[in-house]
Amino acid sequence: MIAWVRSVFAQLFEVRQEERVKVVLLALTFGLIIAGYAAAKELKDTVFMAIVGRDYIPLARTLALFAMIPPIYLYAKIVDRLRPYHVLTACSLFFGLIGLIFAYYIGDPGIGITNTDTGPNRLFGWLLYFFVEGYTPFLVSVFWAVANSVNNPMAARENYGLIVSGSKVGGLLSSGLAWWLFSWASSLADPSAYDVFTHQAVFAISSLIILLVPVCIHLLVKHVPKKQLHGYEAAYQVEKQRRKAGEARTGFFAGLKVFLKYPYVLGIFGMVFFFEVITTVVSFLRLGEAGANATSVSRVTSYLFKTIFIMHVVTLLISVLGTRPLFKLLGERVCLLLIPTASAVVLVYFMFNMTPGALILTYTTLKAINFAFSWPVRESLYIPTVKDIRFKAKSWIDVFGTKFAKTTGSAFNYTFITGAMIPATLLPPLVGFVVPVMLLWTGTAYLLGIRYDRAVRNNEVIGYDEAAASDTGAGAS
Repeated sequence: MIAWVRSVFAQLFEVRQEERVKVVLLALTFGLIIAGYAAAKELKDTVFMAIVGRDYIPLARTLALFAMIPPIYLYAKIVDRLRPYHVLTACSLFFGLIGLIFAYYIGDPGIGITNTDTGPNRLFGWLLYFFVEGYTPFLVSVFWAVANSVNNPMAARENYGLIVSGSKVGGLLSSGLAWWLFSWASSLADPSAYDVFTHQAVFAISSLIILLVPVCIHLLVKHVPKKQLHGYEAAYQVEKQRRKAGEARTGFFAGLKVFLKYPYVLGIFGMVFFFEVITTVVSFLRLGEAGANATSVSRVTSYLFKTIFIMHVVTLLISVLGTRPLFKLLGERVCLLLIPTASAVVLVYFMFNMTPGALILTYTTLKAINFAFSWPVRESLYIPTVKDIRFKAKSWIDVFGTKFAKTTGSAFNYTFITGAMIPATLLPPLVGFVVPVMLLWTGTAYLLGIRYDRAVRNNEVIGYDEAAASDTGAGAS
């Protein structure tokens, strides 16, 4: 019995000795990022609804697409000049410090949530919404870009599940704390009296957590041997050669160019796009249910954090018990196909049980599949690529891919979803919308898996031209 327990533990948690420090620090770093992100993301929606109004959320998701253009231009400049670890450090400091400023002004009597005169002219609500929208492309995605730079395909299969588990512990703790705090406030006789305190406190704590990320990055660079930070050796050698030849700085549009040039990168975009389209629709329904069953801002926020806490619990279980074993046993190609398949099963359940309880289960399960399984599988696809794809094309995908997907989903919301509750007439258009998306998603996953396997098998570096590859010995894309 003891031997069996040890065997199971080894399958789930054992890490090669030379990789342990790196895996622990990456898991801790990602845990801090998700802890801060989980809190800020839910507050973004509730503060926006309290200041601007729920009906403007689809418009905000659309405008966020354009609001990200100046930051992504600056990000491209930073990537050309700094090492990957320094990019993540700079982004963490920015979001941590600016987040503290936003936390302070949430309580401002003129522009904060105490002013109950909602409307589209409330600029602070829009700014906070766009600011938190930047967490995914400029914190979460930059972390994965760093992780993909210091891990090879085998290390990704073995360790990405554990890294995700670390992030879920962080998300679980922060969302659980926020849920408890808002539940306490909403249970009072006058919960609105504590709306300002609870929202400011949670947003400030999330920002302070983000400010701890540079400490972990410093420890990673200091204590992990440089050889363990090379990642995919073929790509490392290509980038080293490019730096010597003065080809490392490629400009703002480099990410867009490789995005348009290589079908492989377009496939990664598809994996992001199709998921975000579906969750935008489900998330909008969830926000409607939250608003319909609450009498104060704190009660709305408590409801949202409750669903997020449940999501992190489910995600942690999937990442510990499923992600690593499936990743190691089946590989990227089969795991890619499991993502749309599992999502389709959840959506079919919801379409046959369109109740508030089924909505919560559907939302939390879709999010859990994404964070625990889809995200690490999808991110491992960047490993056999050049830096322009890992950072710049990735930023275009994570900014414009997700925002364009949310715009598409919001167009559906605008057209077919009215009122706060789930409409009885939603099923036919939902089926007509979901079925084509799922078919395209499955086809993209199938083709992408084939291309990834061929690249790793042939030691290719996707995104590197053949003429340049002949100088370094790396395979062409």
